[in-house]
Amino acid sequence: MKHPQPVQPVLSWQLLTEPACAAVKRLTPLNQLRNPVMFVVYCAAILTSFQAIAGEGSRLFSLAVALILWFTVLFANFAEAYAEGRGKAQAATLKKSRQDVTAKKLADPDDKTSFEIIPATQLKQGDHVLIEADDFIPADGQIIEGAASIDESAITGESAPVIREAGGDRDAVTGGTHVLSNTLIVKITANAGESYLDQMIAMVEGAKRQKTPNEIALGLLLTTMTIIFLISCATLYPFSAYTAKLSGTGGPVNLTILAALLVCLAPTTISGLLSAIGIAGMNRLMRSNVIATSGRAVEAAGDVNVLLLDKTGTITYGNRQAAAFFPAKDLPLDDFIKATLLASLADETPEGRSIVELAHTKHNLTIDKPEGEITLIPFSADTRMSGLTFAGRTIVKGAGDAIEAYVTKAGGQPDADLRQQATQIAQQGGTPLMVAEGPKVLGVVQLKDIVKSGIKERLASLRAMGIKSIMVTGDNPLTAAAIAAEAGVDDFIAQAVPETKLRLIRSYQEKGELVAMVGDGTNDAPALAQSDVAVAMNSGTQAAKEASNMVDLDSDPTKLIEVVQIGKQLLMTRGSLTTFSLANDIAKYFAIMPAVFAGSVPGLGKLNILGLSNPTHAILASLIFNALIIIALIPLAMRGVPFRPLGAGGLLRRNLFLYGGGGVIVPFIGIKLIDLLLSLSAAGTLAP
Repeated sequence: MKHPQPVQPVLSWQLLTEPACAAVKRLTPLNQLRNPVMFVVYCAAILTSFQAIAGEGSRLFSLAVALILWFTVLFANFAEAYAEGRGKAQAATLKKSRQDVTAKKLADPDDKTSFEIIPATQLKQGDHVLIEADDFIPADGQIIEGAASIDESAITGESAPVIREAGGDRDAVTGGTHVLSNTLIVKITANAGESYLDQMIAMVEGAKRQKTPNEIALGLLLTTMTIIFLISCATLYPFSAYTAKLSGTGGPVNLTILAALLVCLAPTTISGLLSAIGIAGMNRLMRSNVIATSGRAVEAAGDVNVLLLDKTGTITYGNRQAAAFFPAKDLPLDDFIKATLLASLADETPEGRSIVELAHTKHNLTIDKPEGEITLIPFSADTRMSGLTFAGRTIVKGAGDAIEAYVTKAGGQPDADLRQQATQIAQQGGTPLMVAEGPKVLGVVQLKDIVKSGIKERLASLRAMGIKSIMVTGDNPLTAAAIAAEAGVDDFIAQAVPETKLRLIRSYQEKGELVAMVGDGTNDAPALAQSDVAVAMNSGTQAAKEASNMVDLDSDPTKLIEVVQIGKQLLMTRGSLTTFSLANDIAKYFAIMPAVFAGSVPGLGKLNILGLSNPTHAILASLIFNALIIIALIPLAMRGVPFRPLGAGGLLRRNLFLYGGGGVIVPFIGIKLIDLLLSLSAAGTLAP
């Protein structure tokens, strides 16, 4: 049974105290400079505070404006600190899963009896450790010998143990997990403080999160807009002096009023929430059990339109199982099985071991290693064969086309009956392996792939989002076609080598597409490194994890749907709140401009369509609304805008209608309500 990461409520009172204190501590110039827009508000708060102290104009009015501006800055600080606080609370939960363990460091990997017990924190990359039953794995590593059942619930939340073993795509282990049985020798692949658990903790501690390119670009846009408003407000001072001179009434606009006008017109709402939105998006990804080592990848996920999936271990369960032996017509079944077992001596993959298991359990056949000099032929991506040479005999096992090419090169002829048998196996969704000795094909072994449950429905959801799914596999075209049909992918590429995947990704990227790749094997590493969004399965190899920018702890290929949704939700939330923030300005124009210039330009009084009581109320109501809306939008920034699988046009129309329209209407209502409340108070005496 799965135990997901605990999700705290968005507004948890237990998480309010620390962010409130942090918001006050961040009231320093260096901290405020990180957000240029809020730095302008910060400077305006200082200016109006001096105005209140100096007593220029109405001291009480300047004091009221100053207090509201300080609260605006505090609310923006609070939003960021609250988002980081939730991340740190999540990190604290992860830190509890750490174990203060020791490690049995081996001086010689071949000698299990000679080891030194040291703290796990002293391990370095490249060290070899012995891990026995009931031990905790001291650091991330790669199994080089043995197989064991491992409890990974501390990392993945999944209570069911998993099998990790050397020699395949299940050889990576994570520090902090618990070995339940057997003995392993593990090569450490991460130095102290660099494990995936450490990355998880650093990622969810929002303070260590770097700003993403989209966030930086939006920040620059908001800063530019603020500079424009700053210049505009600066020109209003001589303009107001000039109009006052012409009309013979009043005088230049008070600096406090200009500061209030600048703050209200600047995009303070989105600026105050921008960092919180990014932190919250990363935290939502972590709650989906995905480690993101790059904020850029999270944003790119929101724009992905091509998805490449490796077949074995991604679309199908990683271990294909031997199901049947089909010998050539003139060869006894037992002789074929024995030859297949000999060819499997160099095959340490789960598939190779399944052949041995099938021969033993179903046919009661085993075979000892031949005596004399033996040359093992390991599997390679180029030859797609493995086998051995002994006593003048060479027996190989591999993909059908590779074996037929081998037999033809040796002077033989492919067996038509066995080719038909291989075709039939492939049409049924299985994988045929041919076995040959010299120029003769001895028979075919049937391997079965099992498609992961629910993948067809989830790939259909990706299709609805406009994402094309492509299965890439080294299998023959018939096998690939059968699996592709069962899984529901949009397209497939068979007989692919790592270079094929790499060329495919580059070709899509040259067309301007954003490509996501999901894989788990070492042969997927080049493609993962090239992809815009690279998701490696936690059950996969260390090479795949290192080449990726995300690791799915649940090893679920359809998890990319959540990743894409979170990426889109992150972008949608920023876009929606930016639209809302900019639309706010419309109401503020109608509230503040008449208040500022009604005396010197009486005609502007007609813009007071809200019927605000007086200029003081108009300014104070606008400022109060400007401050309160930041705190009111924190829950939306933390949860994110609800995701709906709509096209770009539909999302734009919905965004403009809901958040653009809402950004226009809500301030009118809010400012008017605050004006009514001010009318019931003594604020009307605070004349500017």
